[in-house]
Amino acid sequence: MKIDRLVGILAILLQKDTITAPELAERFEVSRRTINRDIESLCEAGIPICTRQGNNGGISIMEDYRIERTLLSSREMQEILAGLRGLDSVSGSRHYARLMEKLRMGSSQFVNGRDSMLIDLSSWYKESLAPKIEIIRLAIEERRLLAFTYYAPKGESDRIIEPYYLVFRWSSWYVWGWCRKRADFRLFKLNRMDHVTHFKRFSPERDVPMPDFSDERIFPGGIEVKALFAPEVKWRLVEEFGPHCFSEQEDGWLLFHCDYTNKENLIKWLMTFGDKAILLEPESIKEEVLNMAKRIAERYGGTDYGI
Repeated sequence: MKIDRLVGILAILLQKDTITAPELAERFEVSRRTINRDIESLCEAGIPICTRQGNNGGISIMEDYRIERTLLSSREMQEILAGLRGLDSVSGSRHYARLMEKLRMGSSQFVNGRDSMLIDLSSWYKESLAPKIEIIRLAIEERRLLAFTYYAPKGESDRIIEPYYLVFRWSSWYVWGWCRKRADFRLFKLNRMDHVTHFKRFSPERDVPMPDFSDERIFPGGIEVKALFAPEVKWRLVEEFGPHCFSEQEDGWLLFHCDYTNKENLIKWLMTFGDKAILLEPESIKEEVLNMAKRIAERYGGTDYGI
């Protein structure tokens, strides 16, 4: 992509006194004519680049602009590279890895020391996620409609959206777009999407807001939970809710308080603790958990599983 190449060329020019167009063309695997157009684009963007002919000629940033070479520190460049590695962890095309190497080549004296920050955004579903991310990214760039089957707690449905943002949030990937079925902006989780395709271009005349990531909108609360947990599951409470979500009792059990978001998810979450959790409040959900436990016991106590 042109923007990636421009960033790579700029990184090289910031670190080298002079470089020739053939050298840049070979490094970025494009023609000299393409490099010349890229240099023109950088000049139009306000970067003072000069070219000199002859044996000692080449392309460089103007001498009085050298102070700007400290625009990015070594640490900042390391953080940029770490971010690119993170994006590459979910990319099936190694697109960001190639850009990362181009930046590194242009900054060999600038980026020193070993990598100290590793970001991996992939998941157990990397093989299925990577193709979806590439399809959605292309649809966003080319302003194409996105069609898919979506699986939600209330059932599955076919959706067509105008995609605007790929989002990594709450340890998962989402796409933010205008849903033509709901006539509103929606956030769709990629793991719940199937048969993802893009087709004709769209030209919406609407203002696109940034995704609203407030917990209150996406995960509305309202369920005051009070429960006891066995000491051996303390690590899970700390990992999921932080070290201040409970108080230790004299017998070692943990008294847990939380504002939970969804009754069904709360019951499922509690069941994952087995006999290591005791729900105290609310009383109505406590009854539902007890009834579910009875139904499970009946299923496992019988011999006819309907198979």
